[in-house]
Amino acid sequence: MKLTVHVTLSDDDDTETVVREVFALTREALTPDTLGLGLAEGKDLLAAVQDTLVTAQVSATVAAQDTCPDCAAPYRHKDKHTIVVRSLFGTLRLDSPRWWHCPCQVHPTRTFSPLAALLPERTTPELSYLQARFAGLVSYGASASLLSELLPLGRPLHATALRFEVQATAQRLEDELGDEHSSFIDTCQRDREELPRPELPLVVGLDGGYVHSTTQRSRRDGWFEVIAGKAVPADGRATCFGYVQTYDTKPKRRLFEVLKSHGMAANQQVTFLTDGGEDIRDLPLYLNPDSEHLLDWFHITMRITVLTNMTKSLQPPPPDPDLELSVETATKLITEIGTGLERLKWFLWHGNVFHALQTVEDITADLEILNPDGEPTKLLTAVREFDSYLRANAGRIPNYGERRRAGEAISTAFVESTVNQVISKRMVKKQQMRWTPRGAHLLLQVRTRVLNDTLTNDYRRWYPGFTHTSKADTLDDQLVAA
Repeated sequence: MKLTVHVTLSDDDDTETVVREVFALTREALTPDTLGLGLAEGKDLLAAVQDTLVTAQVSATVAAQDTCPDCAAPYRHKDKHTIVVRSLFGTLRLDSPRWWHCPCQVHPTRTFSPLAALLPERTTPELSYLQARFAGLVSYGASASLLSELLPLGRPLHATALRFEVQATAQRLEDELGDEHSSFIDTCQRDREELPRPELPLVVGLDGGYVHSTTQRSRRDGWFEVIAGKAVPADGRATCFGYVQTYDTKPKRRLFEVLKSHGMAANQQVTFLTDGGEDIRDLPLYLNPDSEHLLDWFHITMRITVLTNMTKSLQPPPPDPDLELSVETATKLITEIGTGLERLKWFLWHGNVFHALQTVEDITADLEILNPDGEPTKLLTAVREFDSYLRANAGRIPNYGERRRAGEAISTAFVESTVNQVISKRMVKKQQMRWTPRGAHLLLQVRTRVLNDTLTNDYRRWYPGFTHTSKADTLDDQLVAA
């Protein structure tokens, strides 16, 4: 059996039709390995069809621009060179003529290349999109290997080249981000009162994770922090975002754009939940006039749990007549410290910051009595740090019990999974790689768009002829049909 594939090329006015043979295949008896087309044969077929199509497109485009649009005089030919365009179905080497500008008009240059002007980028949007999408999900090396295996690229695809392409896409997204402002509130209270009733509150959680730095020399040094977050509307799809705080110069603008993508109204309530760290404590300020910034209960109880476990290791000093502190007194103080931590957790759960701080002071005083030498122990140091932590976030501690009974958010547990999804799975864990702040930040912009399934919309905005369909669009079409 012999299969021959012909391509028919015709103009829009059907004045000329060209038929070309692009692929031929011979098959013997049917076996499992001869059924249908193989991967290599499919690659050859796609590459041959595209080569025929591209040759016709280039010839028609160059022929349509060989005269001056002002005086209709034909351009004088100067020379010809080859431009290389990388596509899904092979590396295209296109003959690009260079012409002299017509003297009827003044031009900044003496010559021009129409084909090079029409194709300023040397990678087609489909290939650029797939590279960004795959690299956002798995490592650069695995993405390059997978694309090279499945597509007739016509050349080896190296991880470094793919990384440069992904970073170029991310940088283009970064350039589109607006300017940073200290405040994004541009309405007054009177105007907000006239607005219609807003939607249900938005909940935004922020947390951080650490990745290996390229400057890391040991296991304990060379880490930098990456901030990840998730915006959860009352109805609809949640979106995640991330950035490297030491590199990003527009964190407030980035968060504001995320809120705006969810249709945040000027009078809509927004609840921010953070771990109370100094690096993100001021990020939610002046983004929305009806926002509230709360300290995450999970991080409070986690710190108290650590202190409780450290308290279990306290032991009364051995009997010594030279010591003023008796064994009975020391045992009583240790018991009071454990009870104080339980009381501290109860006060914080009910939002009683005043009594919580008093309890921390009492625990600190008891630990100082147990430490007559004056050298602070690990537990005493941890309690003092917790005291500073509570004082810095005193205004962000609500009545967690009351909020819990009302069904309102009190914890960033949903952000913990986001940190794992956005940062850990791609940059840490089994991924034994090192990052620069810029490289990690740019990859995060692509990865979060892939996870949010919005990268397709970016490419559609850049290239109107981009036809890839995202999962979100498919879901929306199904909902409309239903």
